[in-house]
Amino acid sequence: MNFASKPLKAAHFAGAILGCCLALGLGLPARGGADIFSEPQQSLERTCFQTHAPWQEDCDLRSDVAIVYGFDSTLKQRIQSWRDHGYRIHLMTGVAWGDYQDYLHGKFDGHNHEDEEQTDRDGHPHGHGGGAYYMCPSTNYGNYLCAGVRRALEAGVEAVHLEEPEFWVQDGYSAAFKREWQQFYREPWQPPHSSVDAQWRASNLKYFLYRRTLQQVFDSVLAFNRQTGRHVRCYVPTHSLLNYASWRIVSPESSLARLNGCDGYIAQVWTGTSRTPNVYRGQRRERTFETAFLEYGAMQNLVRSSGRSVWYLNDPIEDNPDHDWNDYRGNWECTLTASLFQPEVWRYEVAPWPDRIFSGRYPRNAPPQERQPIPPAYATELQTVWNALDDMHQKRVAWDCGATGLGVLVSDSLMFERGDPAPSDGDLGHIYGLALPFLKRGQPVQPVQLEDAGLPGYLDGFHCLLLTYRGMKPLAPEVHGALAQWVQRGGLLVVCDDDGDPFNTVREWWNTNGLHYATPRQHLFEQLGLAKDEANPSRAGNGQVVWIHRDPASIAASPDGDALLASAVRKAASDMASRPKPHLQWSETNCLLLRRGPYIIAAGLDESIGGAARTLRGRFVNLFDSELRLQQAVTLAPGVQFVLLDIDAPEVSGRALLAAACRAVPLKQGADAMSFEVEGVANTTGAALLRAARAPRSVRLSGRAPEAVRYDAEQGLLWVRFTNQASPQELSVQF
Repeated sequence: MNFASKPLKAAHFAGAILGCCLALGLGLPARGGADIFSEPQQSLERTCFQTHAPWQEDCDLRSDVAIVYGFDSTLKQRIQSWRDHGYRIHLMTGVAWGDYQDYLHGKFDGHNHEDEEQTDRDGHPHGHGGGAYYMCPSTNYGNYLCAGVRRALEAGVEAVHLEEPEFWVQDGYSAAFKREWQQFYREPWQPPHSSVDAQWRASNLKYFLYRRTLQQVFDSVLAFNRQTGRHVRCYVPTHSLLNYASWRIVSPESSLARLNGCDGYIAQVWTGTSRTPNVYRGQRRERTFETAFLEYGAMQNLVRSSGRSVWYLNDPIEDNPDHDWNDYRGNWECTLTASLFQPEVWRYEVAPWPDRIFSGRYPRNAPPQERQPIPPAYATELQTVWNALDDMHQKRVAWDCGATGLGVLVSDSLMFERGDPAPSDGDLGHIYGLALPFLKRGQPVQPVQLEDAGLPGYLDGFHCLLLTYRGMKPLAPEVHGALAQWVQRGGLLVVCDDDGDPFNTVREWWNTNGLHYATPRQHLFEQLGLAKDEANPSRAGNGQVVWIHRDPASIAASPDGDALLASAVRKAASDMASRPKPHLQWSETNCLLLRRGPYIIAAGLDESIGGAARTLRGRFVNLFDSELRLQQAVTLAPGVQFVLLDIDAPEVSGRALLAAACRAVPLKQGADAMSFEVEGVANTTGAALLRAARAPRSVRLSGRAPEAVRYDAEQGLLWVRFTNQASPQELSVQF
């Protein structure tokens, strides 16, 4: 069966809903956002997953897109196996490394390229084992990637994902890197660890090399599109800037959005990145929810105002196979909730490698200690949430928390100051020291990409921006003009910097070509109309600048540093309250709360301001509850996250099906009967929560009794549980 002859499940879903609603005289059910069922099919790419395997029943997640990984000799067969089951097909392949031994050892072009392996100063190549090494990418290596991608284009993929362009800070000593240095700088190579200037220049070159490689592939895809009349898109799955800086990796990050042919990103944020410890109030520990919140925010701010799009990755486990299932589940709930606090994003990669989720075995956190398959309740929970992710494009969005409109400026150069001889703070305290004091007060602070400050409308909606040049520097002077204009229009800029960063002395725009600033901060102040070292607070137009003479990492390290910073910002906001422009309206809460149509995304915050935990009242279903039980009171205790469905919200008032641990497609609905086609991961427990005005006379699953049926007459709700299959079953209810 080819793709054209098997309509996408979502299209079937659309027609069925339309038929049901017209038959009942209900009109179309209320939905947020655009009516996605009437948009071009490409807009139905809401959820996806990646896999190297051909179709198999325990990997059949019923997402819109299957991303087939790698362009080896089995590519066409793997593509066809997923296409035969109704999926749209994308390709993903590694940019920095992969099973590319044919390139390394001369099979591609007859030349050995082992000197292009990323190499540290002891001469050790950086690899994943099995001969898969990180590459120092030459233009010839770019040609090799283009050839591999071309095979996927000819096999009919609709998009290409070029994964993880990464150059490690510790590397930069190979013969290939030395050649690239000579060509790029027109001067002899310097060991990156020999000076801050050499480290900066090495990182800047690494930043350029993968940008060049990706442009080669983008150009190749664009040429294919011109030749064929197709519109294959290109995305870059990449970790967040915060994670790459923390893990000491250089990647092109924000600069990719300015390359011709780049359609956007996949934000590779998951437990493995977000559990990286940071420091707050002097305590270093994992803060998975808060770190994920900032990582996802950083990725959204790469595309805001750019016309590009971003998908958010969630991973129900992680790369480390030695954590237990409780750990995986709790951390997945943290990261998933954090991702939903970005209402502009509604596309999700729900799982990398589904086979390791549903076929893998991991430790249990209780006797016996042998490795166990996924707990049934977790498998059900995952599918419930994945089904809801298809519905996150909502018009009605409202925050109910502390002050909004705060941002922390970040630059790609955060990755440039991570190596010897004078690396920036190891825990990235210069960023977390500015961000966590506000996030912990219920204020949804956003990382704001400094390189994009000049984009039209990019800084709109922000009332207060925090900035340091500790650990990063502006890559071009033009961003200061954009920042100055924003302040003069009424913004509050809080600069936290002691001017003590050794990287202030690197050869860069602020101290070359006739400029003689000791630090780029001085150039910014002059653009603001202030003296280079003016005392504060200082008025600039309708706005204000506050300069706190501290390294932000010292704020993170201090038990009361967060309170001092918050107090300074609160006072500055109060001082500006009488000015004509809208300003920061200071408020604090010990929770975050966001409504997205019928969904309420909620998190109780620990290490917060104290006070009683907030309780929500209504009729809610917690989508993290595999039983889909009705809750009429939900308390946002510290450190607890929820994704709630408000079953009385107007967006779901016309729905019979409220939630399901499977893909559920309405078939028919009338006064005396309704039926659905249900399909999920084979041999997992499926569930459906339905509205029913009266008790059912019969509930059948493809002609047989389901495993459990429960009806609540008072609430008008019907729960059905059954065993999922990777092929359609008909769930029918007779009244």
